[in-house]
Amino acid sequence: MLFDLLLPVLFALVAAFLPLMFVPLLVWGERKAAAFIQDRTGPNRAEVLGIRLGGLVHPFADVVKLLGKEDWTPERVNRFYYNLGPFLALFISMLPFAIVPLADSLSVGGRIIEMRAVTLNVGILFVLAITSFHVYAIVLGGWGANNTYTLIGGMRSAAQMVSYELAMGLSLIGVLMISQTLDLGAIVRQQGGLLFGFLPRWNVFLQPLGFLLFLIALFAETNRNPFDLPEGESEIIGFHVEYSSMRFAFYFMGEYIAMVAGSAVIATLYFGGWQVPWLGTETLRANALLAARVLLVLIAVFGVLAAVLFRSYGRRLRILYRDRRSREAKVLGAASIFVAVLALLALAFLSGIRPLGAQILVAAVQFLFLVAKILAFGFLFIWVRWTLPRFRYDQVMGLGWKSLVPLGLLNIAVTGLVLLGID
Repeated sequence: MLFDLLLPVLFALVAAFLPLMFVPLLVWGERKAAAFIQDRTGPNRAEVLGIRLGGLVHPFADVVKLLGKEDWTPERVNRFYYNLGPFLALFISMLPFAIVPLADSLSVGGRIIEMRAVTLNVGILFVLAITSFHVYAIVLGGWGANNTYTLIGGMRSAAQMVSYELAMGLSLIGVLMISQTLDLGAIVRQQGGLLFGFLPRWNVFLQPLGFLLFLIALFAETNRNPFDLPEGESEIIGFHVEYSSMRFAFYFMGEYIAMVAGSAVIATLYFGGWQVPWLGTETLRANALLAARVLLVLIAVFGVLAAVLFRSYGRRLRILYRDRRSREAKVLGAASIFVAVLALLALAFLSGIRPLGAQILVAAVQFLFLVAKILAFGFLFIWVRWTLPRFRYDQVMGLGWKSLVPLGLLNIAVTGLVLLGID
């Protein structure tokens, strides 16, 4: 009885904190990718005891900076809606993670445990409903600030998000026609097999046009370049220009969590979710001992390679700096060797795996594959932002109504004809 009560709480905590763990990594990746694209060094100054981790300390320094900033509230604002907007931006962005399957289900004592916080047979409808609520966070923030420019940003967001929600819904109908279900867990399992004997049966290969339409609509729904018109910093029309301190940070974090949640949904719907290419769950569980040994060997090899790279990096640091920065590579290299030694020791003592241990190991491997897919799409968000310029407002609306909606209808018609021909 206690187990039945604690398990949903545990998965709810995972669904809440997992996207938060991605935020500093994506913030760091955004800054480093922007620096690389623009031929700059990027963040590399913040440190903790001389350790800079290539600028990875900067996102944590930003949190301290935002906490220390003055929390200033303009006069004549509607305080309730002014404070509600940032909270909704953060809270709503986390909700889609509650229904995303993190791995295949476990069987413990004859009980099936789904690896997600909430199991819904209308999962896709839940995602669409929640993403549509995100517009309220922006509109309420822009309107509650009682500022003409923030209101313009909020209204832009409302028009943009309503337009692209239609295109997003149409792009998903093809997946529903193929899967014959709305449950995300069932959609992931149906992407198990192979196409033509060698290609993973992911929906991206069955619905390439639907995937492209969903991806474009997702960029617009998350207000990322080239669809960041609700912010419009160069035009001083951002919906959050009247926010400071942690209320601004909530909007900032909400955008990145929305990126993570969107990446998780698109990986689940079109790229097999937790599925490992060419290796099904039963195959992995039957060879769990071999999989564990391969995983430990890979960890050891990567640890040694990282130590070699940090050694080379240390030579460069000693040439450039004469302070604590020159010792960073030694610390990171020693940590890499320590991880490699631990992996080899575990490999030496690993002699067998119990059935439950095999299930947990396979679930961990599947979860890591899902994380890799999420990070890949997160990098795509960053890459597009620093490559394409912002569209004009009429171009954004024209793309949604004149291109994506007709193509979504065409995709539905073609999918129906193909399914009719197969039947």
